[in-house]
Amino acid sequence: MDFSSSMVCLVLTLIFILLLYSSIFQRTKTSHAKLPPGPSPIPVLGNLLNLDNKPHKSLAKLAKIHGPVMTLKLGSVTTIVISSPTAAKEVLQKHDVSFSSRTIPDAVRAHNHHEFGMPWIPVSPLWRSLRKICNSHMFASQSLVARQNIRSLKVRQLLSFVRESCDNGVAIDIGKAAFSTTLNMLSNAIFLVDMIDPSSGSANEFKELVWNMMEELGKSNLADYFTAVKMIDPQGRRRRFAGYAGKMFGAFDELIKTRVLARKTLGSVETEDLLDTLLGIEESSREIDRRDIEHLFLVSTPYTSSFQSIKN
Repeated sequence: MDFSSSMVCLVLTLIFILLLYSSIFQRTKTSHAKLPPGPSPIPVLGNLLNLDNKPHKSLAKLAKIHGPVMTLKLGSVTTIVISSPTAAKEVLQKHDVSFSSRTIPDAVRAHNHHEFGMPWIPVSPLWRSLRKICNSHMFASQSLVARQNIRSLKVRQLLSFVRESCDNGVAIDIGKAAFSTTLNMLSNAIFLVDMIDPSSGSANEFKELVWNMMEELGKSNLADYFTAVKMIDPQGRRRRFAGYAGKMFGAFDELIKTRVLARKTLGSVETEDLLDTLLGIEESSREIDRRDIEHLFLVSTPYTSSFQSIKN
């Protein structure tokens, strides 16, 4: 056995020891806790083997045995599964504040996004400020009506692009075209610019960037199930997500700097997009800062675009 193989075996052995120690420690820590019933976990893996490639069906079968509220050990993480409308209503309506915080995927911790991204932060003054801003300026009926002309323009441009491609006998990638239109609708509402040109290669590059981010968050990650290995990021998901998010932050930073300079120019015309609104809030009330704005854009632009085009 050569040196490299020996090192791999050593690293794997150390990881296994860490997982075993973490499993025993967590089991001892929660052994006296009042938890709902559930299947018996095995050392290290817990109940991960009880879930197959269709976990929703596995959970439904387990609920028939252990009840609508049950406990699962996913690696070293204790998880409570709610699988009935009555229990869900009890948790989500009567105890919504207690259960409002999300489980944070390890990849999201890149760039400290879990501390500033609205979906991940707990109920706090920052969360309330971001929620108020979104309700007042992003999702309010008045804002949606005001941007209706932008949406109509982008749809007309999409139809024109399709018509031109048909006239020239050029094949159309529907997923790419729909993604480009959706993203440009959002970017015009936020920045008053098109982030990608549907007829250029940038659309495919940006779509790949967005989907890479979503894949790193959506795929299974050992660090989410075994707290002992979070520091080493064994699958590299946090590292890759950091790279993708860094490129997004770079693009946002350039757009923000350009707008800040424009706002300082005498005789500049005030725009009515979300970026100008957020910069105005930053200057007047100090409820948010530049970092909060960039993390809000990271949530609203690529995530929403990818979900809009998920069926394409």
